[in-house]
Amino acid sequence: MPGSFETPGATVRGAVANTTYRPPFRGRRFAISSTHYLATMAGYKILERGGNAVDAGVAAGIALNVVEPHLTTFGGVAPIAIYLAATGQVVTISGLGRWPRRATLDYYLERFGGDLPEGIPRTVVPAAADAWLTALEKFGTLSFEEVVEPALELAAEGFIMYPRLERAISAQAERLKGWPSSAEVFLPNGHVPEVGQVFRQPGLARTFEVLMGAEGSARGLGREAGIRAARDYFYRGPLAREMAGFCQEQGGLLSYEDLAEFTVKIEPPVETTYRGYRVYTCGPWCQGPVVAQTLNLLEDFDLKALGHNTAEYLHVLVEALKLGFADREAYYGDPDFVKVPIDILLSKGYAAGRRKLIGPKAWAGLPPAGETGVRPGPEPEAVKGSVEADTSYVCVVDGAGNAFSATPSDPALSSPVVPGWGFSLSSRGSQSWLDPGHPASLGPWKRPRLTPNPALALGPGGEVIPFGCPGGDGQPQAMVQVFVNLVDFGLNPQEAVEGPRVISISFPNSFWPHSYYPGRLYVEGRIGAEVGAELANRGHEVVVGPDWPPAACAVCLIVADRGAGRVEAGADPRRDSYAVGW
Repeated sequence: MPGSFETPGATVRGAVANTTYRPPFRGRRFAISSTHYLATMAGYKILERGGNAVDAGVAAGIALNVVEPHLTTFGGVAPIAIYLAATGQVVTISGLGRWPRRATLDYYLERFGGDLPEGIPRTVVPAAADAWLTALEKFGTLSFEEVVEPALELAAEGFIMYPRLERAISAQAERLKGWPSSAEVFLPNGHVPEVGQVFRQPGLARTFEVLMGAEGSARGLGREAGIRAARDYFYRGPLAREMAGFCQEQGGLLSYEDLAEFTVKIEPPVETTYRGYRVYTCGPWCQGPVVAQTLNLLEDFDLKALGHNTAEYLHVLVEALKLGFADREAYYGDPDFVKVPIDILLSKGYAAGRRKLIGPKAWAGLPPAGETGVRPGPEPEAVKGSVEADTSYVCVVDGAGNAFSATPSDPALSSPVVPGWGFSLSSRGSQSWLDPGHPASLGPWKRPRLTPNPALALGPGGEVIPFGCPGGDGQPQAMVQVFVNLVDFGLNPQEAVEGPRVISISFPNSFWPHSYYPGRLYVEGRIGAEVGAELANRGHEVVVGPDWPPAACAVCLIVADRGAGRVEAGADPRRDSYAVGW
């Protein structure tokens, strides 16, 4: 790619003119890891330039919107967790859109006869743009123009089509042909771009350039005002009117008023402790608390004595996860609309009672939800269907010890692209239910329950550990396994990421039609036949998969031990992940 850095004091060639190179903090170490190598390098450029973890994380996150359009889009979702070293504070940014005000359950039941069709009918307010810009305005140090420069280069000048993206476009080619605006982007000249070709997205580049222009018009009022001007152009300006108009032309309900009213939330995290570590996730509007609940359940077991990836350990792990998912199904939803007993669910006493349900044999399906004093959702029924595993991830730790963890998502291939702008509107409505008794049921201005769930941990020795991954319902499962690999089994970050995994689907899938296969457990081939046989003997329906399946998620993490002056990062080879440090 053009736009390379020169010697200190020189200017940077590329989309951002006359930007002076600022050397990184002398004697301090930083690292970035993401699910795509070009996004990692985009963030690293910003760290080299002197940006902080938030600047670099936003740059890499927007670059992921460009280079992984089969997994994430600028008009999608982007939940974020941030650690601020100066204050020791952890904050989260919801990065999740809301159903349009006119989207009622009765309307959907009547119009679609109990189905939730793909495409525009699943549209919620796009939230990623707001999440990126809010994080940058409140916690970054650079301008939008500076951090978006790598993504703009990748969109305008292109990048080499790689096998995973080519396969994803090929698999969706017939559907894309039915959406002319999407075909223009992903099927240039009517064909799937071949591996090795340069793939450009001029519409997305135009989006970035227009937002840069809006920022520039207000830059005289200060950095923050310029970023807000870019945000307002997206949500209250001409672009907002085009998004709403296009959605309604396609039969959707999103209005200009929905966009103008929307804003992401900056919130305290959900948190727990595990063997001296403090673990932080986003709230129950996503599945993040499953990570915390599962760690609470595992804390009383001597996992190291059980042995790494033995049948005994994996059985306990899976049964603990299933208890967490049982509570997810019963209670998690948008706290603005449903009462989520999160304090009870995360208490150590509650975990002690639930732990008694982990026996020598596997639950045939989902265990019962715990007693919280809140009426749980309906009992799930077995449903056959696909199990989706989209999404991307990025984490950063800068030289001052700040950390950034984000899980951008919503494939640009799952809904038609807004003509001329290169991104699709969030299809996250796919994670709502059409059962009025479910805590994550569809409703006006209500948020679906989100699968993406970035996390952070702070160690007893001052370690800073952002971690997360793509992979749908597999995310908390992979995250817990990697974190336990670090803490209980003493593996280094790359070893922890590469360790073989198991992924359960013995609970309703978060994506419509919410498929549910009671007892089923996917086991990576590297786990071994003997362990798989013993898990089957314990009642798990074991399905042996490949050695390195992408569906087992792609965890990226950083362990920054400032006391020891060491920063280590891991990047998952199950996808196109890459870690860089200095």
